[in-house]
Amino acid sequence: MVTGLSRLQERLSEALFQLVAGPDGKAAQDRIHGTPGPRWFSRDSAIAHVHSDTSVYIGGLRALMMQSLHPVAMWAVAEHSGYRGDMWGRLARTSTFLAATTFGAATDAEQAVATVNRIHEHVRGTMPDGTAYVASDPRLLAWIHLAEVDSFLSAHQLYGAAPLDPAGSDAYVADSAVVARKLGVIDPPTTLAGLQQAIAAYRPELRGTPEAVDALDYVRNHPPLSAAARPGFLVLWEAAVALMPEWTRSELGLTPPSRRHTRLATAGGHLGTRTLRWVSSPIAERARRIEEAARESAPSGSA
Repeated sequence: MVTGLSRLQERLSEALFQLVAGPDGKAAQDRIHGTPGPRWFSRDSAIAHVHSDTSVYIGGLRALMMQSLHPVAMWAVAEHSGYRGDMWGRLARTSTFLAATTFGAATDAEQAVATVNRIHEHVRGTMPDGTAYVASDPRLLAWIHLAEVDSFLSAHQLYGAAPLDPAGSDAYVADSAVVARKLGVIDPPTTLAGLQQAIAAYRPELRGTPEAVDALDYVRNHPPLSAAARPGFLVLWEAAVALMPEWTRSELGLTPPSRRHTRLATAGGHLGTRTLRWVSSPIAERARRIEEAARESAPSGSA
């Protein structure tokens, strides 16, 4: 029975890793965790604590919803890539970027940031009202950053295995600001209170455009998953919706925020993250083995 359960866990873990990390995921994992050298963050940092928990799956979905509320960000995605074209490719690239900047050697993290910055410089266009935009605009970058940090932290505090205390929450926001500055964000918040104030300042700019409603509807209803896996995805999706501010749900055409639905969605989120924690434990164990091997083989003082 144990052997059969272990085999099931391995198969599910492999499928999950392929989905979120892409076909080159293992090579990226080898590079990120196996390259010796100084890191931007220690293994016991707040950012490593949050990004290594399976609550990031729900946080990532919420970040997608939050980011879509900015009309310029949503229009840029619709014009240049689109959620319909390569949603899971975008997910794999985002997860690799998070891993590289959180856990990778400083050289690998710098390369990941440089790649994103180059892409942003070429993402430019014109809004329907004739206003020009470029993805490297610091204010637009700041919203993307704020939405991600708020979403990952919110998901972790509700669904994570070990929620952070107030000092830990501030430390996570401060750690994330290190990466944000590298990406061109000007003066990102470094405390939870500062994060909340910065998000509130964007409220007049945010709304659910037809492009945002269409994109989220498509993501929810057309995941590239098997019929057996789709119910699990919908559990995580509704858990992310339960974390959204109430005013955003009607704007984005999401499930109405009834108390009963929120309770059920939250319960599903807890079950989903616990299940994913079990499924993904072989992935985490592989990363630990890679790191240990790198430390053992590295010359003294190089790791």
